[in-house]
Amino acid sequence: MSKPLLLVLGDQLSHDLAILRDAPANAVVALCEVKDEGRYVPHHPQKIAMMLSAMRHFAEELRQRGVSVHYSRLDDDDNAHSLIAEAERLAERYGCDSIQAVRPGEWRLWQAMQARRDAALPWQLHEDTRFFTTPDDFAAWAEGRKSLRMEYFYREQRRRSGLLMEGSEPAGGKWNFDHDNRQPLAADAAPPAPPRHRRDAITRDVLALVAEHFDDHFGDLTGFNWAVTRRQALADLRHFLANALPDFGRFQDAISDAEPWLFHSRLAPALNIGLLSPREVCEAAERAYHEGRAPLNAVEGFIRQILGWREYVRGLYWTQMPTYKTRNHLAARRQLPDFYWSGDTELRCLRRAIEMTRDNAYAHHIQRLMVTGNVALLCDVAPEALCDWYLAVYADACEWVELPNTLGMVLHADGGLMGSKPYCASGKYIDRMSDHCRQCRYDPKQITGTHACPLNSLYWHFLERHAERLADNPRMALIYGSLRRMTDAKRDAIRQQAEAFLARLDGEESYGGGTQHQAHRAGYHLETP
Repeated sequence: MSKPLLLVLGDQLSHDLAILRDAPANAVVALCEVKDEGRYVPHHPQKIAMMLSAMRHFAEELRQRGVSVHYSRLDDDDNAHSLIAEAERLAERYGCDSIQAVRPGEWRLWQAMQARRDAALPWQLHEDTRFFTTPDDFAAWAEGRKSLRMEYFYREQRRRSGLLMEGSEPAGGKWNFDHDNRQPLAADAAPPAPPRHRRDAITRDVLALVAEHFDDHFGDLTGFNWAVTRRQALADLRHFLANALPDFGRFQDAISDAEPWLFHSRLAPALNIGLLSPREVCEAAERAYHEGRAPLNAVEGFIRQILGWREYVRGLYWTQMPTYKTRNHLAARRQLPDFYWSGDTELRCLRRAIEMTRDNAYAHHIQRLMVTGNVALLCDVAPEALCDWYLAVYADACEWVELPNTLGMVLHADGGLMGSKPYCASGKYIDRMSDHCRQCRYDPKQITGTHACPLNSLYWHFLERHAERLADNPRMALIYGSLRRMTDAKRDAIRQQAEAFLARLDGEESYGGGTQHQAHRAGYHLETP
């Protein structure tokens, strides 16, 4: 009788995983903590702790169900510390005749596994069925299309899934209620505090282990509060539906100087590692709408993030890799400035986003797109450098979701495959959507001068610098018209202001500034395939 080793990865902690359903009684399930996966970029300690604690809890759940489980711990003496090598070592140890695995979340692992399909101990690879769509589904949708816009993909998924549909028409008569979801945070808004999760013995042991082995990584473990079991993830889901979803829609683009969570769900990490399924989350939100507990604009906006955007970026990733990762449409070359690691910047919006990232392994999507991402875009930061940073510092950052969002959406490095124009903005946007500017030494209304917000001159300088690539874009015609109407003297002053800021960046020791983080660039840098 065939005896397989079933390799369950750290982002596949679901009992309905393809290889666990109808698994033969003699199968050995393996979960492996290996240093290679913790250090190929300097992952935030909270991200590592969340993953390891969730893996250990999941292994215990499997054992309680009578499953034969081998769990390789980070500090085991015989650990090979490479996922492929450790799986093959365990298969030989238990006399298994094959290794079965589900499509991982990164191209590099997928390629490494495929390379072993014809080995003496063969690998058998299965599709990940936990999503609404497969890469083949996306490829079929994309075939023959001149434009791969998410909105059209999303509409098809609404029809396929039946979510928020009234027969053949969308609920409320519109596919998208984004126009209603762009309000700054109201003065009387009261964002709910997330529930606190108890740290049991498993989690306490993991936190101590991570503190010992990854103490040189960017990020603070003190405030660790991520779900590490399905029970905790369901508690987060219930809390979001009852306390945050009603206001999520209108305030989803708002930024707060003091509130890191606002009305966001905090569910992405649990979704990405398998503690929740995207379908159950979307269906729960849909029920809240039908039962009158949340308005349609909030529920549609939330479901669009999961059914639309999450599935879209995954399809884009798997159909465009590996060349997608090498794209650099705007020819950006600057190293990542040191303040992305230290938070040492007088730009209040940027400093608070980095501090919240350090403390929580989290910043919501507008902080990532319009603050940390916008600064990198305006400063011509190399896509690889920013992608590595996002992959490292956020608890929900798996490469399949992080890479398209960063390279395509944030940096426009894919030349418009994802977005029809760059998401660049001046200080006026931050002033409109946040309360940062009133606590900042810079004035968002000034373009030049010692108190001018650097984002203003950087914005116009970016447009001028990339006019050859962007000026013919119909969606940017108005703004380039404004640039052309500026006097030469004003454009010269803006150029000098921006170049002075960029010169100061180039004078730093970037990507670590002489700190401990230089070691990450030297030792753990993610290679381009």
